[in-house]
Formats: sequence, structure tokens, C-alpha cells
Amino acid sequence: MVMKFLQLLFLLSFQLRLSFSEILGHTSKMESVPDLQSSMYMTLDGYPCVRLLNLSGEIGCSNPGREKVVAPIIRLTNATELSQLSAVLLSVDEIQSFLARMLNDSNFAKNVAGVLVESRPELQNQLKVLLVLRVGFSPAQKFPQSEFAPYTSINYEWNPTGSGIMWNPYNFPVFLLSQTSTLTMQEAAIKNQKSKKSYTDDVAEFDLVMQTTKSGTHDSESCLKENTCLPLGGYSVWSSLPPINISSPEHSKPIILVLTSMDSASFFRDKALGADSPISGLISLLAAVDALSRADDLDGFNKQLVFAVFTGEAWGYLGSRRFLLELDLQSNAVSGLNYSLIEKVVEIGSVGKGLNQGAKNFFIHTTGVSSSTNETLDAVRRAQDSVKSENITISSANASNPGIPPSSLMTFLRKNSLTSGVVLEDFDNVFTNKFYHSHLDDLSNINSSSIAAAASLVARALYILASDTKNLSSSALTSINVNASLVEELVGCLVDCEPGLSCDLVKSYISPANTCPSHYVGVILDEPSSTPDLGYVGDISRFVWNFLAERTSIPKENASSVCTQDCSNDGEVCIRAETEGKGVCVVSTTRYVPAYSTRLKFESGGTWTVLPPNNSDPMGLLDAVWTESNWDVIGLRVYTVQNSSFDRLVLLGSIAVTVLAYLAIVIFKGCVTKALKRD
Repeated sequence: MVMKFLQLLFLLSFQLRLSFSEILGHTSKMESVPDLQSSMYMTLDGYPCVRLLNLSGEIGCSNPGREKVVAPIIRLTNATELSQLSAVLLSVDEIQSFLARMLNDSNFAKNVAGVLVESRPELQNQLKVLLVLRVGFSPAQKFPQSEFAPYTSINYEWNPTGSGIMWNPYNFPVFLLSQTSTLTMQEAAIKNQKSKKSYTDDVAEFDLVMQTTKSGTHDSESCLKENTCLPLGGYSVWSSLPPINISSPEHSKPIILVLTSMDSASFFRDKALGADSPISGLISLLAAVDALSRADDLDGFNKQLVFAVFTGEAWGYLGSRRFLLELDLQSNAVSGLNYSLIEKVVEIGSVGKGLNQGAKNFFIHTTGVSSSTNETLDAVRRAQDSVKSENITISSANASNPGIPPSSLMTFLRKNSLTSGVVLEDFDNVFTNKFYHSHLDDLSNINSSSIAAAASLVARALYILASDTKNLSSSALTSINVNASLVEELVGCLVDCEPGLSCDLVKSYISPANTCPSHYVGVILDEPSSTPDLGYVGDISRFVWNFLAERTSIPKENASSVCTQDCSNDGEVCIRAETEGKGVCVVSTTRYVPAYSTRLKFESGGTWTVLPPNNSDPMGLLDAVWTESNWDVIGLRVYTVQNSSFDRLVLLGSIAVTVLAYLAIVIFKGCVTKALKRD
């Protein structure tokens, strides 16, 4: 009797476990333990918010301890007050208010086990319209990285939609769900809501255990000592047009340095597309370089064009600050460059939203009034005049602005306040991008014709500046044309997942590790080097290096030589080395520059040391030294469980049955014994 009862309990439990999978149509023939597990548990796709640290503390998300977090799934709209530990399902427009409540309401916060954020692409554009009307969605600060500003008005709001939520620590996991996973979680939440009196719950299981949480190392210096984190960083790229002949005494031309950045940030680590900010600027620079590479008489330039694409700019301007330090040290990474030769700095910022009712409107932000800056402005206006047919308008930024907007140029000004520089943007006094440093800054947030227009302006202005002549013929200028098809292709490769990094253009240069592009800076995995192992260099950096190396190269006598890594002659580099049998040596001055904190030193044992602050380096004093916690596995899955009340009921029932069975056996035994004695 007892055995039969236990068998019935097991079968009931098994059926309950399968019920969720059956509803979703995932039942299949089970032939092994893994089959049984896949029927009981459904692994979900998502993008986690992770734990980041600096010298003063930590931000981001993690499980509160070493164990997985399991909690029933509920909709926020159905739970203004939480009566039990719950996994809360939110729409995108609810995140900011929800997290603000978490910080201010401890009674509410103690019952939040985790947060699940919906992703519904079919409603994304409609949602964006609503978000813009409601102010927008930007988890960044209102003045991003204000501490590096070269002026005192650090309370100015360049990013009025900024909530700053990504800069707070959260001791619970947060995941952005994929479209399929969103549907799964919505069904689970509805099922839980309808079956409040049922004995089962559909629960989310979060596996987001960061190593810094395990070891109790809650700042960058302590976690680096314990090897539970790694520094944020990657590899910037710079290139010159034409290539610099270091052995020639004539290589010391004044430098026009053209900047942009390739990294963005997001509340969710791997969902940082940064379409407008900053990838529109990156695409514009690549298209401008392509146009200039086809110009005549490059060797006749009186100025040297140098292009720099920085990474790590979203985290304390890691790339530009390290670049300036390498220039001071005259390291191999910047061989051929000299800081004293930099005459002008031109930065391409966010240019993907310049289109307005058919016109392309851009704004020039300057570092101040000087003859060198005026030369740059004159060149931009001449470039604008040459593209009148394209309906492009350039305006000077409002004089009431406190200075230049958040940009890499800030680090140059902090080093030398007399630096002559301009920043090209699609905004005047506040960001037009309502989704700055948000996962919503995607393909739908930019316009390729705006990017192409900015590239045309930049290319022609640079040609004017590099030629350094007043008598430049109009035919020479109009011959500088941007390839609009290339811009479209770059947008599809660098901003969208289809085709993403599997596009023909990217695959003609590198073998990408991922299809969907992510512009999160990542971490430094090995000793920083000017000639790094390509396995430690991100997809975007490798693509940018190869693209610039080819476009800025000059023809070789023996262009058919095949290479796989290095080239024998000085001044040559091997492009397309990752594409089997297609690598070729070209003459090009294109280099990788490590991008990581200037306060960090890599030791021979493979560890990192935080250097003491240097009073002679004002930017170093402000360096937060950002690191990312290590982890073993990041996962999210859903399954059905019996609630505790039902478990207790089953337990009490089992005890009662056991007691009754025991009493029945004793009574039966007694009766049998008496009957035998009578016989």
C-alpha cells in the first residue's frame, strides 16, 4: 500500500514537471536523462547585466550569494506589492521607474529575486515613439563622464534623458530577454496569475554568480589582487594617409588627427550596438578614408592625415588617454607619430540622426577661437559649398554651451588646453539621441544618408586641410566622393545582426568570432602589446585595422606575395591574414594601440597592479580603473515547481499514510497471531 502511494506521488510530480513543457509544445520522446531534463527545464536566451568594479566600489548586477536564484515569475502590473520572493517581468518603459523604486523602497526590494526585461521587436518602433514622448530611455548619466570635462560646468545636461541607472549596484540578476524567451516568460506569468490557488508555479532560475561576489572583493584593486576580475580594455587602431616613411627626413609633416570611437555601453553587457553613439561616427570615418584613398596626388599633401579609432572611451576615455601616454613614452605602438606635430584635431561624433525633413543638419563644436580652428571651420564651409546639391547644412554650436560635448577631444584638452580641435555632431546643445548608451540605440535609430553626408563633408574638408592651398581646383574637390553603397554595407555589418559580422565585407578581411556585433569594450585577456595575438583582439578592432590598412596602403611592386602574419620588408603589414590563402603584404602605417587604464601595470606573472596616483597626471587622478568580474556560467532557465504549501501537504499526507499503514500492520499482525493461537 505504501509503495503504491509513493509511486503515485512520483508520477504526479513528474506530470507536474512536464506540464509547462507540454503547454509550450516541447514534449518529445524521452530516451535518456538529458531528454528528461530538457523536458523539465527550458534554457532561455538573454543578455545579462553584469558586475563591474572600480577603485571605489561596484556597479551592475549579480546574484546576492553563491547560489542560484529561483523565484516564481510575475508581471509588475499584477504586483504593486510583492508578498513573496519573485522574478519580476517588465516592459522596457518600466525599467527606470522600477529600479528607482528599488533604491527607495527597501520593503519592496527585499522580495525582488530578479528582473526580466521584455524584448518585442515587432513593437519596437511603436515603443520608441512612446519612449521619446515620455522623455526617452538612456541608462547613462545626464553629463556622461563629466569628471573629464575641460570646463567647470559639470552640472550641464548634455543627455537630459539620462537616468544613471547603469551606474548603480544591484544585488539581484537582471536579464534582457530575446524575442522567443519573452513569449515564454509572458506565458509563464499569465499562467501564474491565473492559477493563484494552484499547487504549482512557473519559476525562473538565475545563474549569475560573479567571482567578485564569491570572494568578497568589492573594488578593482582587491579583485585584481585575488584574480577575480580583469581590466576593461581592448585595442584601438590608428592609420596614416599616405603611409609614413619613418626613414625619410621629410616624414615630419604637421599632423591633422581625425578621431572617432568604436565602443559603446549598455545596461546589458552584450547588447551595446551604439548605432548613433558612436558607430555612426565610425562608419562615417571609414567611408571618408575610402573616398580619400582614391584621391590624386596623396603624396603631394602638405599635412599628414592620421586617423585614430579608439575603444574604451565609454569607460573613462581609456583609448584616447592610453594613446596620449604611448605618445609621451614614444612606444612602438605609435612609432612614426609625435605629439608636438599634432596641429589640428577633428573628431566625428554622432552623425546618424542629422536627417531632418530631407535636409542633413550638423553642428560644429569647437575648442575655442584660434587661427588653426578658424582654418578648420573655413575648410568645412568650403566642403559644404561643394556639396550644395546634397542639401547639407553646417552650423556652429550655440555659444551658450559650456564647451565641447562628451568626446575624446576632452582628453586632448585636459592634456593641453590650447589644443585646436572641432567635433562634428548631429546635435547642438543636447543629444538628439534619446537612447544614448541604451540597447535601443539600434539600426532604427539612424539614417545611412545622414552618415554618408557627414562622410562627404569630412572627406572634402580633410582634403582641403591636407592640401593646405588656397588655389585648390573645384574639380579636385568634387572628385572626392563617398560610396553610398559602402555606407549601407557598413551599417548592415556593424549595427545589425542580419547579416552582421557575417557580411561579405567583414568576412573578406577577418574570420569573426560572432555574428551579432556588440560594441562593448570587453576585457584585456593577455599582456598588452602593439603586435598582439589576434585571438585576444575583438572582431571590430580587427576589421577596422584591416580596412584602414588596405585603404591607406600604397601599391607594391610585388603585390602577389601571400602572407599569414608578418611581412619581411619594413613598412609593410599583412592584411586579410585570417582569410585562408588571401593574406597579402601592403605598405601601410596602421597599428594597434592597447587601450586600458593608465593606472594599471601588467606584471610578468600575468597579474595586474594598480599604480599609485601621479599628481603630474590630472586625468590619471580621475581614473576609476574599471574592471569586470569573472564568472563561470551565466544562465537563465524556466521550469514548473510545486509550491511549498503543496509540498507540506504531501509530506503530512505521506506521514499520515505511513502511520496508518504501520498501525494497520500492527493490528493485522495481532489479529493473525491470535488466530494462530486459537488454532
